[in-house]
Amino acid sequence: MALTISDGFPYYVSLTGSTDVRQLFQDETNFKLLASLSDSQVNYRYAPGKWSIKQIIEHMTDHERIMTYRALRFSRKDTTVLPGYDQDLLVENGRANDLTLTDVLDDFRNVRQASKSLVKNLSSQQFKLKGTAWKFELTVEEFLRATIGHELHHMAVIREKYL
Repeated sequence: MALTISDGFPYYVSLTGSTDVRQLFQDETNFKLLASLSDSQVNYRYAPGKWSIKQIIEHMTDHERIMTYRALRFSRKDTTVLPGYDQDLLVENGRANDLTLTDVLDDFRNVRQASKSLVKNLSSQQFKLKGTAWKFELTVEEFLRATIGHELHHMAVIREKYL
């Protein structure tokens, strides 16, 4: 049975396939596509109540910050159960629609650069350590894969419903 979005992190992990986790953070394809979009495209909402592309970018950035924070904690053998977060609250209180596409993408790129540094310096033993966030117990590698899988999911939505 194929995983769906309602399965949460395991679904996102499944989207990354067997690509090396360090390589996943090196791919620039999505950044290039997002940078090529016009102002009208990044401010478009395909239905009432849906996020703009700039809000999706900010959401992916927030998610990456949160997931790499979790991976950092668990990679250092901190077994504290970490809470979930309300994505709608974060988007509602973000500033994506007040910022330029360049500003939103610069923030995303800066977060990615920090993520790449973290991932690069983890040992193979640290990738195997486990932690629990919300209702999911995953390895550090799986938290990192779920970070990129989440991006892949949202980029597929952008391609399908926005472009």
